[in-house]
Parts: sequence; structure tokens; C-alpha cells
Amino acid sequence: MKKNLSILILISSIFAMTFAGGSKETSISDSRAKEVVVYTYDSFIADWGPGPELKRLFEEKTGNTVTFISVGDGAQILSKAVLEKKAPQADVLLGIDNNQIELAKKSNVMVNFKPMNADVIDSVLSLDKDWLMTPYDWSYFALIYDTQSTVPAPSCLQDLTKSEYEKKIVLMDPRTSTPGLGFAAWTVAVFGDSYLDYWKALQKNILTMAPNWDTGYGLFTSGEAPLVISYTTSPAYHVEYDNTDRYKALIFPEGHIMQIEGAGLVKNAPNAEGGKAFIEFLISTEAQNVLPLTQWMYPVNKDVKLPSCYDAAPMADTKLSVDNEKLNVAVTEITNTLAE
Repeated sequence: MKKNLSILILISSIFAMTFAGGSKETSISDSRAKEVVVYTYDSFIADWGPGPELKRLFEEKTGNTVTFISVGDGAQILSKAVLEKKAPQADVLLGIDNNQIELAKKSNVMVNFKPMNADVIDSVLSLDKDWLMTPYDWSYFALIYDTQSTVPAPSCLQDLTKSEYEKKIVLMDPRTSTPGLGFAAWTVAVFGDSYLDYWKALQKNILTMAPNWDTGYGLFTSGEAPLVISYTTSPAYHVEYDNTDRYKALIFPEGHIMQIEGAGLVKNAPNAEGGKAFIEFLISTEAQNVLPLTQWMYPVNKDVKLPSCYDAAPMADTKLSVDNEKLNVAVTEITNTLAE
């Protein structure tokens, strides 16, 4: 009898522990089902960026919470997702662009998802026919020039190698920054197999290779250098909030690289349904109306009207592009050349 009682107690204990463990798991799942975790970049979630307003609108509309987590700049978002591949923490990756799409496919950290409202997006902005990523904004990369500087405005990429621009150009690291990657792509598109010769000639004129756009553009606006890589849409910000046309986006005759930023659903996301809802919200008219005066990029939604300050954002005459594989090789060679 004593032996039977001991066995009964043991079985009861095991059952209790199993039940308690199951209850804890359910509790975590229920909590997470009401939260959408989005990995993105610094400027998106800054006080002046679109993140705070998008968070408010999404939460009011759905009753769910959205948690934005900055992991640096656009190029670092994919890297973090790869590190967490076996146990994903995010539901959405936001900020991976067209220059990273092939790498994103190979990384196998996202799944295809076509939003129900995808027809609001102009078809020329498609990132992938299988909808691995949904575009949400776009612009052209360009050099921004301070018209109050003592150096003349360059008229083409080749001009940037002239001695008058020594230590007067702020660029970004192509390994960690999408504008940095965009500039690297631009040089490959224009100079072809001679792009490394170009970088060798350019090196003396680079003030710094900033780790991200925030840092690099901040150096520019604080007067550290008269030229910075950014977007054709950047001057619209200064017109709207600084009431000045001092900063100009320079359009070069050889053409410009377009950036299209996308949001993707994480493979095995803890809250896949919430992630899908957020991506559909992101391209809605309500959300896209937030972007022009916070993100300072063009919205992808065809129904959104641009504010008048975008008259200061010139359009590129020629659109350039580079094969992703070729660009990945070029980034390694460029960073190695600069390190010599």
C-alpha cells in the first residue's frame, strides 16, 4: 500500500509539472499573439521618424501592439535575422532593399507573402515576383551638396576624385549601411570593371565612412563636410523644417541608383498573422501618408499626394542598377582596398 501510494504521488507530481509547464507556454503564446515585433533601423524609429506615428495608428486600428527594435542600419537587419534563424524573435524585417534581395533569398529567413491590398503599389516598384518582400518606400541615391561651402558642386561621379574635394565627402560603410551599399552599387554601375581604380582615386577625398546614415548625415549638417551620400528626397526635409534650400541633391548625367525598401515576413515568426497585418497596414493610404514628412522617401501607394516641399526633390534622368551578386563581391573588394 505504501509502495502504491508513493507511485501515485510521483505520477501526480509529474502531471502537475507537465500541466504547469503547458500553462506557462500557453501564457507566453497568448501574450505574443497580441504583439508584432519589427526589426528595423535607427532613423525609422527615431522621434522624428515614421515609427512613433505608425505605431499609434496600427495599435488604434488593430488593438495589437507593435514593438520596433532598431538593429543599426538597413544592412544589419538581415544579419540579425540570420543569427536568430533557428529561434526567430521578430515577425517582420523592415528596411532590406533591392540591393540586398538576392542575399535575402539565399539567407532563407523570410517567407513569401503578398498583401491583400498589394494593388495599391505601382508595379514598377516590385522587389520580387514571389513577394518575398513588400515595397513600402523608394528614392534615388544622390550626393547632397551644401551650397554655402567654398568648393564648387561636382557635376559627375568622376569629379569627386578631384583634389579640391580632399576630405570633403562623407560616405557610409557598405557593409552596414544601405546608402553606403547604394553608393558602392553606383560606382560599379558607372565604372564597370574599373570601379576599384575609381575608389583608389576617391579614397583621399573621403572624410569618413560612417557606420550608418544617421551618423554620416549628422556630420554633413553640422558642417564637417560639404558633400554626403543620401537621397534625392533629402532636400525636401530642409525646405519643410529648416525653411531653406541651402542643401541640394545633385543629378549626374550618368544616372542614379534607385533604392526600394521592403518589409518581409519572418520564416517561423512567433506571430505570423500579426506580421501579415502589419505589412498590409504599412502600404495602406493611412500609413503611407505618414512617410513623406517623416521618412523623407517617396511612398509606394499610388493614392498618396506629395507635399509641396517635394518640389525640391529632383528626379534622376537615368535609372541604374547592378546585379546583386556582383555588388556583394564589389563590397568586399572595396572595403579591402580602403583598408590597405
